[in-house]
Amino acid sequence: MKVLVYGSGVIGCYLAHVLCIAGNNVTLLARGPWKEQLQHNGLRIRHHLQRKTTLDHPRVIGGIEEEDTYDAVFAVMPYNRMRSILEPLAAIRSPIVVLVGNNMSPADMQQIILDHSVCGKQVLFGFQATAGKRDHEKGMLICERAGIGAMDIGGLHSLPNSDTQAKLEAMFNGSGYRLRWQPDMEAYLICHLAAVLPICYLAYACNGDLTGSTGKQRKLMSMASREAYAMLKAQGIPILPEGDDQYYAPGIKGTVMQFLYFAMAKWKTAGDLIACEHCRNAFEEMEMLDDAFEKVLARRPEFPMPSWRELKAQMPGWDAIRKQYAKGSMK
Repeated sequence: MKVLVYGSGVIGCYLAHVLCIAGNNVTLLARGPWKEQLQHNGLRIRHHLQRKTTLDHPRVIGGIEEEDTYDAVFAVMPYNRMRSILEPLAAIRSPIVVLVGNNMSPADMQQIILDHSVCGKQVLFGFQATAGKRDHEKGMLICERAGIGAMDIGGLHSLPNSDTQAKLEAMFNGSGYRLRWQPDMEAYLICHLAAVLPICYLAYACNGDLTGSTGKQRKLMSMASREAYAMLKAQGIPILPEGDDQYYAPGIKGTVMQFLYFAMAKWKTAGDLIACEHCRNAFEEMEMLDDAFEKVLARRPEFPMPSWRELKAQMPGWDAIRKQYAKGSMK
């Protein structure tokens, strides 16, 4: 099938790689010097944990041509930049558009696409847990992932119809990559921040290096997420994926999460690829997500969040973070 991946960061490039494995006709939209590297070198990915390098040759473009048509478009952009591409996405002739990544305005974004679309479209939302960074000197990506990977995907508040599900499943057939269908992606994306923002707070508190964190801080991080999930439950927001709040409670899942926290703190490469690299390079996105989540917290101001507040108070203010990161002083 003919598939466009709109965005060529770590997540977009890994998604393009998987779609190539599955035998699709893949187009990757990229900009600037990175586009030139992709056109010249192909899509080279160093899979860190798997200790292998892959090379794919998707078609690489710098812009959309009016006559282009696709069976599906996956838009993979940071939250702070996604809104700027919504009208271009609406102009693409494709029946399916999937917005991939953190998103605290999914309903608004869906409506903009539908209002400006040149053809009938179904707008879905997805999240792919892939991390890493670009290595511009080597012209490749370094990717951190567990297994072949998966995407949590669904509509704003419902599952897509069976035909759409079957079409998307077929795009990944044979790759090993899984689509995990979620019934309410708006709730999913809110829940995701309950897990991610405490890691972000601690990364900034440790000057972008989790190896400087203490066991007490990592415990605080877990407690902060536990409080956030409890607050979302109190608001009637369904926890998605179902049972994810158990990673921050006593039990097997909680032990798994504590091990992951420990690994990020003791193994600098893992900590950088999983969390710190994104915090360093996407501080504008993280600030916007934090601001949006604070509005969710404000719906229940009486709900106790002592660990969340204590952890957040340890990081510098957003003004200081913007100055520090914009100058490139946190490497």
